[in-house]
Amino acid sequence: MSILETIQSPSDVRRLSTAELTTLADEVRARLIEVVSQTGGHIGAGLGVVELTVALAHCFDSPTDKVLWDVGHQGYPWKILTGRNDRLPTLRQEGGLSGFLRRDESEHDQFGAGHAGTAVSAALGMAAARDLSNDSYDVVAVFGDGAMTCGLSYEGLNNAGHSDRDIILVLNDNGMSIAPNVGAISKYLGGVIASPFANRWRERVKLAFQKASQVVGGQQMLDFAKNVEESVKNLFSPGMLFEELGFRYFGPIDGHNVDQMVKTFDLVRSLGGPRLVHIVTQKGRGFPMQEPDHEKFHARNPYDPQTGELLPSSGGLPAWTKVFGTAISELAAEHPNLVAITAAMPSGSGTNIFQKKWPERHFDVGIAEGHATTFAAGLATQGIRPIAAIYSTFLQRGFDNIVHDVAIQNLPVIFAMDRAGMVGADGQTHMGLYDIPYMLAVPNMTVTAPKDGPELTGLLRCALAHDGPFCTRYPRDNAPGPIVPAAEVGPVEYGSWETLRAGTHCAILAVGVMCQPAMRAAAMLAEEGLEVSVVNCRFLKPYDRAMLEALLLDHRLLVTVEDGSVVNGFGAFLAREVGGFSPDTRVVSLGTPDRTFDHASRARQLEAVGLSPEGIAQTVRALATEESLLPR
Repeated sequence: MSILETIQSPSDVRRLSTAELTTLADEVRARLIEVVSQTGGHIGAGLGVVELTVALAHCFDSPTDKVLWDVGHQGYPWKILTGRNDRLPTLRQEGGLSGFLRRDESEHDQFGAGHAGTAVSAALGMAAARDLSNDSYDVVAVFGDGAMTCGLSYEGLNNAGHSDRDIILVLNDNGMSIAPNVGAISKYLGGVIASPFANRWRERVKLAFQKASQVVGGQQMLDFAKNVEESVKNLFSPGMLFEELGFRYFGPIDGHNVDQMVKTFDLVRSLGGPRLVHIVTQKGRGFPMQEPDHEKFHARNPYDPQTGELLPSSGGLPAWTKVFGTAISELAAEHPNLVAITAAMPSGSGTNIFQKKWPERHFDVGIAEGHATTFAAGLATQGIRPIAAIYSTFLQRGFDNIVHDVAIQNLPVIFAMDRAGMVGADGQTHMGLYDIPYMLAVPNMTVTAPKDGPELTGLLRCALAHDGPFCTRYPRDNAPGPIVPAAEVGPVEYGSWETLRAGTHCAILAVGVMCQPAMRAAAMLAEEGLEVSVVNCRFLKPYDRAMLEALLLDHRLLVTVEDGSVVNGFGAFLAREVGGFSPDTRVVSLGTPDRTFDHASRARQLEAVGLSPEGIAQTVRALATEESLLPR
């Protein structure tokens, strides 16, 4: 029996010897590679923290001690060691384990984690609560893996160091978030660890005192030498930064040496106040590829566990992300002032395509969506046309910057919101369901959604000609139809809608990718004798007032369909508008209900909330019956 087979909780890990801990780490890594090869998922970050996870489980008494993980995709090994190993093959599957950490999944998951940068602040909150309750448990927060590019992490560090509370922070320094880390802090940490100057000085001082001890002083001289070496180390180490913030600093430490980490954590536990342990790890350690692409195996589709190569796929239609990346790359040739901005996700946002062709016009600002937005605003004041490509769920973090820095100043920043709507296997924390409500509320903002790839290109052309804030949204899915060269696509007329199907009495007003299921629903209803109009509402704000008024002349029922929150969404917005000048017309909104949604396939998620063709047809059929619109 393997050691891993005997592990049901961290208490089982605590009884192991150091040698057994090292073996357990090897078994956890093998298990992770094998399972994720079948399920797909965030493999790179987990592989980098295997030894750290084993050491934490051994040294701390979870769940009494609170262990938090920044960015939940570091948490796969934690799931394995906290009683979920047998369910690991259900990872990211409907009804199975979440791809991130969830408080309702395990008592060992102390804080839900999907977005980066939350661990330090949440851990400080737990430490304060402990002190208010006169309790005595440890609070340990693992951050890094890109979280040091987040402003929230620095806010937490500043407050935690000043607080003088007992709290242990573990900085997982792997030089990566999703793509390689960017920014001054990343360079600072990496430069110190790799600095030949610092290492040479340390070795010279150490060697000099060792020689001197043989002549005079003996052991006292050696002890003095160690103190001097430590001083030299601190002179050149990132410990200076953290010490100034109020932390006792330990490191850098090899994050793949279980024995060294166990000794360090045992020491750190015996101390008080704010403490920071700096470990150096390799993201994706042990992944079976000779020259792995670190960004691509951050989150990987099913692969061969022996080689790491992706399993063959059926090909098919291009992803929306690729359509977008190709379009902006081609449009950049026509617009020399066009630049692309991403928040640590070149491949995830499609800007990597742009980056290869226009590297000097591509900006990766790290996991810092608020900064990305205000940076774009600054560019726009000087005549540059920035396109900020940020996932819908992550752009929520930059909402104040959108309002204060872009919209109020009416600056021509273009927001391309990938992963809009239901997001599939990433589940609750990554749902892009709120961008329509929050963007509709922003003054001066143009809000759009394309029905297909060519329309996305046409909307981007329209955005580049528009003098003001502009956003467009598209899902994590394949776009209908092949990629069409940008040169063959003209701009979409600003503020216009498009009639896709003409009918009588009832009209379906579809937003973006909901046009396809709406059209299929209309075809089903036509077979029953109910002819409905289908309108592509590609502009949500401003909407096509002329077409809406024309629809109201011969349609008593309007049904809006959007892949987003029904609360304060496009349907609610349109109902208010229609009520102002056609109060007898009924407007019914279809969208996602006011709740959270678990991981499943995107198709299953849409089906569950009635946004499949069958679900839309069923709703329209019932409404038509109520309104006596069905043919006799």
